[in-house]
Amino acid sequence: MFFRLRPYLPTAIITLVLTYVCVQYLTGDKGFFSQESRNREMVIKEQQLAQLKTERADLEARAKYLRTDNLSKDLLEERARVLLGLSEPKAYVIRGPIVQNANS
Repeated sequence: MFFRLRPYLPTAIITLVLTYVCVQYLTGDKGFFSQESRNREMVIKEQQLAQLKTERADLEARAKYLRTDNLSKDLLEERARVLLGLSEPKAYVIRGPIVQNANS
C-alpha cells in the first residue's frame, strides 16, 4: 500500500507546508487579521511616549534650576522640604502611606 501512495508524498508535503504558511500569514503575530490589534497597541505606545516626553521635559527643567549656575532658591527649598519631610509653619499636613520614590 505504501508503494502505491509514494508518488503522492512530495505533493502532500508541499500542500501541508503551503497550508501552514497561509494560516500563519492570516492569523500569526504579524498576520493579516492581527493588523487592528497592532494598530491599537501602537496608539497606546504613542500615548505612553508622549507622556514620558512631557515627564522628561519637566525633569530636565527642574534639573536646570537645581544646577549651581542657575540655582532657584524656591525649588531648592521645596525639594529639601520633601526629602526631609518638613512643612511650612502654617501649612496643613495630611499624612498618608510612605511611598519610596526611586527619583528622590
